[in-house]
Amino acid sequence: MMSMRPVLEIFAPDGFTLWPTGSHAPHLELTLTGRLTPAEVGMAVWRLAVCNDVEPDPEQAEERGPRPADPLGAFLHGLLTEPHPHAPGGLVLSDSVTGAVFEPGCCNGLEDWREWRDATDGSGTAWFGHDPDARAERVGRVVRLTQDAGDREDSEDGEDGEDGEDRDDTVIELPVDELRRLLAGAEQDLLDFLALVASWAGQQVPEHAETVTAALARALDLEPPA
Repeated sequence: MMSMRPVLEIFAPDGFTLWPTGSHAPHLELTLTGRLTPAEVGMAVWRLAVCNDVEPDPEQAEERGPRPADPLGAFLHGLLTEPHPHAPGGLVLSDSVTGAVFEPGCCNGLEDWREWRDATDGSGTAWFGHDPDARAERVGRVVRLTQDAGDREDSEDGEDGEDGEDRDDTVIELPVDELRRLLAGAEQDLLDFLALVASWAGQQVPEHAETVTAALARALDLEPPA
C-alpha cells in the first residue's frame, strides 16, 4: 500500500525558551498533519523561523524593515518578512509492501510540493533536489519515481559509484490516478496542520498570530485559513 507524508526536517532546539517545543533528537523528520501536539507545532514554527533567519539582500533590506529589538519580534523577523520562506523537507512516498521509500534530496522544500503535479498533469517530469537526484517521470498512465536518477544513469553507462559507495537504485511505479489521490491527501494534511498553526499562534504568540500563520502559509504554498 502506498502512502505519502509531508515532512519537515528538524533538529533539537538548544536553549530555546520563547515557547514550548518538546524534545526531539537531531536530524529527524516531523510529519505535518492536523494531529500534532502543541509542542510539535511549536517545534515546526521554531524550525521554520530558524531556517529563514537570514540577512536579506541589500535591495530587500529596506522593504523588509529593521529587525525589532524585542526577543520575540527579532526571532520571528526573518520568517515574517521573507516573501518566499523555505521549508526544508518535502513529500515522502512509501510502499508498505516492498519497503521502498522515495524522499526528496537536498535543496528541495515543502514550498515546492505542488511540483509533483508536473508529473501527473503537467510536463510529465519533476525533480526533487539532488544528492540523491530524486526524479519523477510519467510514462503513459504510470509515474515512475527514481530515488537517485543520476547514479542510475551512470550505472547504465557502465560507470562505477564514487569511492565504491552503494547506489540507491530504488524505483517505485504507481498509476497516475493513485498519485493524484496521494497528493490530495498530502495537501489536506498540510491544510490541517496550517489550521493548527493558526490556533497555536493565537495562544502562544497572539501579537503575531496573523502574520505567523500567513508566513507558514507562504512556506507551504497554501492559502491562509479564513
